[in-house]
Amino acid sequence: MSPDDLASLAKSLDLPAKVRLLTGASAFTLHPEPAVGLGELRFSDGPTGVRGLKFAGGRVVSLFPNATLLASSWDPNVLYEVGTLLAEEAMAQQIHVVLGPTINLHRTALGGRLFEAYSEDPLLTGRLAAAYVRGLQDNGIAACLKHLVANESETDRNTVDSVVDEATLRELYLLPFEIAALEGEAWSMMAAYNDVNGVAATEQNHVINEVVKGEWGYSGLVMSDWFATKSAAPAANGGLDLVMPGPAGPWGEALVAAVHDGLVAKAVIDDHLSRLLLLARRVGALADPRSWPSSLPNPDSAVRREQLTRLAAAGMTVLKNEGDVLPLDRAGRVALIGRHAVETIDMGGGSAQVNPPHQVSVATGLTALLGAPAVSIVDGVEVRTRPVPSRFLTDPVSGAQGIRATLYDAAGSVLEDRLCPQSKTMVGMDDDFAGPVASARLSGRVGAEGPVELGVLGVGEWTVRVDGASPLTFPLQAAGNGFGEEVLTPPLRTDRFTVAPGALFEATVTLTTPMGLFGLIGHNAPRATVDVIDDAVRAAAAADVAVVVVGLTEEQETESVDKSTLRLPGAQDALVEAVAGAARRTVVVVNAATPVLMPWLSRVDAVLWAGLPGQEGGHAIAAALLGDVEPAGRLVTTFPAADGAAPAWSVTPVDGKLPYAEGTFIGYRGHYAGRAPEPAFWMGHGLGYGRWEYSDVRLVTGDEPAITATVENVGGRRSREVVQVYLRPVEPDEPIRLVGWSAVTVDPGQSARVTVRTDPRLWRRWDEATGSWGRLSEGGTFLVARGLGDIRATVG
Repeated sequence: MSPDDLASLAKSLDLPAKVRLLTGASAFTLHPEPAVGLGELRFSDGPTGVRGLKFAGGRVVSLFPNATLLASSWDPNVLYEVGTLLAEEAMAQQIHVVLGPTINLHRTALGGRLFEAYSEDPLLTGRLAAAYVRGLQDNGIAACLKHLVANESETDRNTVDSVVDEATLRELYLLPFEIAALEGEAWSMMAAYNDVNGVAATEQNHVINEVVKGEWGYSGLVMSDWFATKSAAPAANGGLDLVMPGPAGPWGEALVAAVHDGLVAKAVIDDHLSRLLLLARRVGALADPRSWPSSLPNPDSAVRREQLTRLAAAGMTVLKNEGDVLPLDRAGRVALIGRHAVETIDMGGGSAQVNPPHQVSVATGLTALLGAPAVSIVDGVEVRTRPVPSRFLTDPVSGAQGIRATLYDAAGSVLEDRLCPQSKTMVGMDDDFAGPVASARLSGRVGAEGPVELGVLGVGEWTVRVDGASPLTFPLQAAGNGFGEEVLTPPLRTDRFTVAPGALFEATVTLTTPMGLFGLIGHNAPRATVDVIDDAVRAAAAADVAVVVVGLTEEQETESVDKSTLRLPGAQDALVEAVAGAARRTVVVVNAATPVLMPWLSRVDAVLWAGLPGQEGGHAIAAALLGDVEPAGRLVTTFPAADGAAPAWSVTPVDGKLPYAEGTFIGYRGHYAGRAPEPAFWMGHGLGYGRWEYSDVRLVTGDEPAITATVENVGGRRSREVVQVYLRPVEPDEPIRLVGWSAVTVDPGQSARVTVRTDPRLWRRWDEATGSWGRLSEGGTFLVARGLGDIRATVG
């Protein structure tokens, strides 16, 4: 079906019918229209798994390693494979559009949602995203690039005005979208919540119409982020094609009236609808519906476990390895220490969360490979200030992990009775009941004894009872921290109880808001920090090596909330210091997606950065520690040495504005230019399990220069090397930038010739005076490096 045919199809409907199709039918679906052969389109969140049509409490799906961990492979083939696997997960649920990848940049390490995004570098981000997009779309599942644009932090995200000059916008923040849209041919994009230079991202005529659809010739569809659209005529004229979610929204009758009043041209509506029909045709929802495979791997199948373990382990990054303590000696005794060792964090918070079949801890993974007698496991210090839904509650009906949720209407009739494996349930966003939910009863049996902390989360009037004791009654109200709080960071309360195993914990809530997340909390009462550290020190002293697992949680790495520090939460730094003082050798595993401060770095032998590794996380970390899979990752973000010691830092708007005053000098670019102190680790750093020598580095000149080099693996293990090339321009106002990379796997004692072709888009510079692209001056210098902290050659 040609573009003309799609345009004719769009014009065949009357105006109200057209406008109806341009707002969602529900939280994650679009309206069908039999008159033009349009079927229902189904969307799903998707950065780390295809959750499906339910925000919470949906079907069991695979939980993938997070974006920064996958990107740390620096391997488009890895991202293509991930896209292919996500397409399989989508097809298993008959999902047409996966809402990812997130390709905003890591402007400041405080950004709460960075775990969903790839890197601080636009070329690395764009190329990896393009591969991910191709993996999805080669299987007929649409990708959705998000969030367009300058959406690098979460503080006041619905009202913040990102102030970005045109050169910075073009050269840095739009570049990943350009690469993924044109190289990856992405079929859809998502406009962000924020304003850009005083104009809402959903009304950005300049960005959407002039640049994306105009200069780039983009044929795909631009949808809003959920609840982001603020207007009818300005958004429609600004290039937005689709408002999500539905069925309510700011368009509908208001947009019909705007067309009748001459505020919006009929041709604008027809273009929006033509793009929607094109998307539908591409995913098999127009005319003849697509067929869906009947046999695909289950989330807990052996094939999925192998894939997700391998993908996670390959992206892990060795930051330090003195004395080759890694990989671990399989004959040694290991003290495995830390809360993250027994409750490994596998995913961030917010819309990236899914309902996985399991989440494997490091304790489980390491004991599976070494055997229980070789591993002494010690819980660590507290890492959260905000408890999470319980893993030790079980459904009173089925006995399965999770809670029982019974939802009622205003008359007290049961709307639904269901098991919630994650001990929480969503209400009001994706319901398909006859009427709204007015109240709910949540219950679970306690799988622990002695002092425990039990509680509830969600906005409403609560009554809580534990094993028939007198009830507690109290209200919980939103703190007023912004849009979406009832879903993303709902209020909570916990109290301490002494219970016997199997005690019934039940709570009822009367809703005071139409939408929210509700759940039960349960965990063992915390021990004194000094007692926990004493146990860790004794275990470390008795072992051959201590492995301390530290990290962040979904409190810091989440949608809707930014960080205020890069320090590890709780007393984790004190735990590492104490263990390092007692152990023969100390390995620290960092279970976090984004930079953390390491004040103990000089006192430990090795550091493995493990990201948020997905459902097989414990197996993957164990495989990396023991060398079954080489942790050959390279950092995708520069790690500052201290809070504030970065070219861009603040995420807090002043008078509603967040100036991107550092321009294009973010991350390694700004550190290299002396705009911030020397970092702890540069983007691109990673040791793997090989050692490398570079020789015969040459520059091949031309319009798109290339670098050739011979790399020799002088280590004792087969290893993968990532040869990185950076351009240092002649112009003092232009930062150093990554212009290409190439990877090669080499056996010990062997060498390989590597060619790195530079990307022509990194030779451009935006001329503010002419409003057009120019080219950098000849004579720049190329740095051949393993990250800018380990430069191996300079040519040019």
